[in-house]
Amino acid sequence: MDAWLMQWLENNRDQALWLVPLLAFAEAAVGLGLFVSGVLLVTAATLLYTQGLAGLPQIIALAWAGALLGDHSGFLTGRYFGPRFHHLRLAQRYRQNLLKAEAMVQRHGAAAIFIGRFVPAIRSIVPVLVGISGFARLRYLVVDALACLLWALALAAIIAGLDTLW
Repeated sequence: MDAWLMQWLENNRDQALWLVPLLAFAEAAVGLGLFVSGVLLVTAATLLYTQGLAGLPQIIALAWAGALLGDHSGFLTGRYFGPRFHHLRLAQRYRQNLLKAEAMVQRHGAAAIFIGRFVPAIRSIVPVLVGISGFARLRYLVVDALACLLWALALAAIIAGLDTLW
């Protein structure tokens, strides 16, 4: 996979920067995030940085924007399906677990958003649950923007750390 990615980056230098927000969005988007690994983003961003195609400030800004869009697509999906979601067969089957998750989100809303941003297994699910729970939009925007910024800074730290290892 790395060899293919390096070849693609070499052949498509002009479009290479689009990988960062695209992969950040994909790993955060509801449904899609369950199948797209953050390892792809770390690999692509590290290659962009080490090949001199992007600096850390660019990577931070692009990763932040992609993550924010991915999270908000999940949040808005949750807001849209919120009341109807509980009537779906899937929701009925896992009703007790969903009620516990919603109670946790309502009780620890901002903390749940931060924790969800940093835990890959639940990264794409938490925004939907927050949207379903009726969390205020403006509050979600502020908290999620900060969580995504910290996450993008952590990504940059990983990239810089990996660069010093090689």
